[in-house]
Amino acid sequence: MKKYVIERDIPGVDTLNAEQLKGAAQTSNDALAKLDGVQWVESFVAKDKTFCIYLAKDEAVIKEHARISGFPATRISEVVTRICPLTAG
Repeated sequence: MKKYVIERDIPGVDTLNAEQLKGAAQTSNDALAKLDGVQWVESFVAKDKTFCIYLAKDEAVIKEHARISGFPATRISEVVTRICPLTAG
């Protein structure tokens, strides 16, 4: 599977409490359970948006997850390579 970063514009997401985030995660998990070829790895919450890391067979299944879950996929970017501090040697 390919790795993707999904940027979701969700006004106020940064103000959600733990219970609300739990509900959002459950909504996402429920949508994922209806799909094949997609896995949610983790998400990062920023002001008014999230950045989600997914493994998926293609971009279409990510768009379908967005449709089912109701969470927008504002921008979907395929990860082509990875670097980190260790890349410097």
